[in-house]
Amino acid sequence: MIGTSTEQDELIYQEDNPGLWLGVELSADKQWLMVVSACSEYGEYRIRRIDAPQDPWLTVIPESDRVLYTAEPITVAGTDYVLLTHDYQAPNSRVSLMSLSAAGSSIADLDLIDVVPASEHTRIEACEPTATHLVVSLRSETTPRVRLIARTALDSLVEGAASSDSLAATEPAFDEDLFTATVVSARYENPVVRVLYTSFVTPPRIYDVPTGAPGSGPLNEFGVGTPIMRRETTVLGGYDPSDYTVERDWAVAEDGTRIPISLVRRADLEASVPAPVVQYAYGSYEVSTDPGFSISRLSLLDRGVVWAVAHVRGGGELGRSWYDDGKKLTKKNTFTDYVAVTRHLAQREDVDAARIAVLGGSAGGLLVGAVLNLAPELYCGALAAVPFVDPLTSMLMPELPLTALEWEEWGNPMEDQQVYEYMRSYSPYENLRDANYPPVLAVTSLNDTRVLYVEPAKWVAALREHAEHPETVLMRCEMAGGHGGASGRYSQWKDTAWEYAWLAEQLGVTG
Repeated sequence: MIGTSTEQDELIYQEDNPGLWLGVELSADKQWLMVVSACSEYGEYRIRRIDAPQDPWLTVIPESDRVLYTAEPITVAGTDYVLLTHDYQAPNSRVSLMSLSAAGSSIADLDLIDVVPASEHTRIEACEPTATHLVVSLRSETTPRVRLIARTALDSLVEGAASSDSLAATEPAFDEDLFTATVVSARYENPVVRVLYTSFVTPPRIYDVPTGAPGSGPLNEFGVGTPIMRRETTVLGGYDPSDYTVERDWAVAEDGTRIPISLVRRADLEASVPAPVVQYAYGSYEVSTDPGFSISRLSLLDRGVVWAVAHVRGGGELGRSWYDDGKKLTKKNTFTDYVAVTRHLAQREDVDAARIAVLGGSAGGLLVGAVLNLAPELYCGALAAVPFVDPLTSMLMPELPLTALEWEEWGNPMEDQQVYEYMRSYSPYENLRDANYPPVLAVTSLNDTRVLYVEPAKWVAALREHAEHPETVLMRCEMAGGHGGASGRYSQWKDTAWEYAWLAEQLGVTG
């Protein structure tokens, strides 16, 4: 701790495990200091009151329990508790109260009081306390939502007068079926919760949800008022959301799993006329491709292109199991799901099977490379941005800045022969073969420290040796950019325009 009165700094904690990150946070009420060490699979919180620096640090749940959780100290009915959002006996997580006096105990020995119980269909992503409510970020039916629970309801919960199943809660209502609602701000003393709302056709909006603001109108039985729109992103050029339509479709994977697909198109496209498709996916790190507005995407939509998002396993759209079924030794599901989506789209009457392009970046670039090896004949073009196409080599180099942290996603091929062989069986670079690959554009950056430019460079060189038309395999290197490309929005718009122009050429919609 820097600046102690003795002039001698105190080392609070040192994390020696290279597979964990370490951070320091304040509790929501700013009364507790919290030291957090964690990865995407488990973690540990150490907490101490700010006004009692002489007190020992309290370990909430020990790391040895291998529980992934977040912790917030709160007071309920005059008693100190810790609000846990955790995955113990709950792959999709649950929200529970544990007595502060039980800190340090194994979670198996705790008498937890569930606030939001475990569910197979609802993924709990976060729970933040304010002075009046619990603000729960969750995912249901693939879409991110916000749920509000009055803190007064917790009193009857801990006193045994109510159960979590009957706990009153509410969600702000929106008109669209496919949308994204996320918490922007839930400050402890603020009388509103600020929410970001968007969809594939609705530009980002900021709403304030009153939770006790004077003059904001009546509050309902949950202590919540009607959302007030504060701002909507302006789209120049006379944009009308009714010009576009959104559809949810489903494909069936090789193992029978149903894969959701989001389709965005102009509303005036005739269903009897097959349209070209850009099929996008990411599918790693439990990152979900949620409904979101894109100005640049309009240029493709207005040329008659259908934008298709394949919500493949490895993402988090359908809960933690959706992620677990697309990582480590199940990673191939990500790629075969994507191919299954392509085959499904190709059978639709409103899709031109000869004009489907594949698009992905970073770990999504790994997907691009893998599906090209699986089924190159399905695609008329492939755009791979900063593509992670040589994963086995990178995971065998712990001196790289992210490798040790990445073992929890891909497995550690240095110590596990099965992991080594499995990664080798799907690595895009390792599995190139003589084939009629479609035109490929690989985009990279010289200063990318996440996916080194050497990965797409060696992949493109090898791809040219195997492709029937090597002259159609291109690489573009940004000389002054990083993993996100060039700096500055104008430079990024130019790069996106260049990439979309290439896609438009492959799809035959440049006119």
